[in-house]
Amino acid sequence: MNETNHSRVTEFVLLGLSSSQDLQPFLFFVFSLLYLAILLGNFLIILTVTSDSRLHTPMYFLLANLSFIDICVAFFATPKMIADFLVEQKTISFEACLAQIFSVYLFAGGEMVILVSMAYDHYVAICKPLHYTTIMSRRVCITLVLIPWGVGFIHTTSQLAFTVNLPFCGPNQVDSFFCDLPLVTTLACIDTYVISLLIVLDSGFLSLSSFLLLVVSYTVILITVRSRSSASMAKARSTLTAHITVVTLFFGPCIFIYVWPFSGYSVDKVLAVFYTIFTPILNPVIYTLRNKELKVAMAKLKSRYLKSGQVSAVIRNIPFLEMK
Repeated sequence: MNETNHSRVTEFVLLGLSSSQDLQPFLFFVFSLLYLAILLGNFLIILTVTSDSRLHTPMYFLLANLSFIDICVAFFATPKMIADFLVEQKTISFEACLAQIFSVYLFAGGEMVILVSMAYDHYVAICKPLHYTTIMSRRVCITLVLIPWGVGFIHTTSQLAFTVNLPFCGPNQVDSFFCDLPLVTTLACIDTYVISLLIVLDSGFLSLSSFLLLVVSYTVILITVRSRSSASMAKARSTLTAHITVVTLFFGPCIFIYVWPFSGYSVDKVLAVFYTIFTPILNPVIYTLRNKELKVAMAKLKSRYLKSGQVSAVIRNIPFLEMK
């Protein structure tokens, strides 16, 4: 009885993005550059927000936390994927596999909810401008950051509970570059149809509920913005455009993966790469290009470090900082 309750599989084999050995050096180079761009872009936003006192507002506080989560999203799987391009046998221990599952649902759940928090901040700023300072107090801002982490932790704990006690005694090949829960559960020695259904329902509920909250909030905001023709709404429109773009890019692949009725519920590697690599890159680019205050603060930050001689050649050439 005890034997069936313990996993016989001590490691999993990740099939990666491509089985072609000729492509591995090229993929290693490309994804190393992309990972570096993720770190530089998001760290730049965090540094800019924390160093400029004029950006110490709820909106930029939430944006800096979004950048931090984006770094975490890229960190849980990307370094392992890059390292695996240099080896023929891409293995991961059972414990490390569980850690990846824990991380992906923690950070994904957190990012969904922090996007809702940012939408709430925009709603208050546009629909209740006279009460903005009172409503968006320091305590409320901290709460809006802590709630995503709490929801993410509950979400990942509920998902991980489906996997920890599953018996793995047969195939151990995961057709992806990281341990994604739906793919791992199919390798169990028992029928996992009910478990797979619960996984879909759990992820689908969080994804759809967050997405619906965003749709409702932005519908109200856009109606309010459209009814006002003042010049002050120009900045609001620019901010909304950036945020709605980020929301669309994030929830599009997410809902497609976890809610769309796939046959056999297989995860598309292209969508997985988009979510773990390109979304953390696009977020800082979109917010930087659409936000004049952030671009001005970055230019001043660049000038400050250039004058003091403390900036490296890499940071001097960051495209985000090149402004007219």
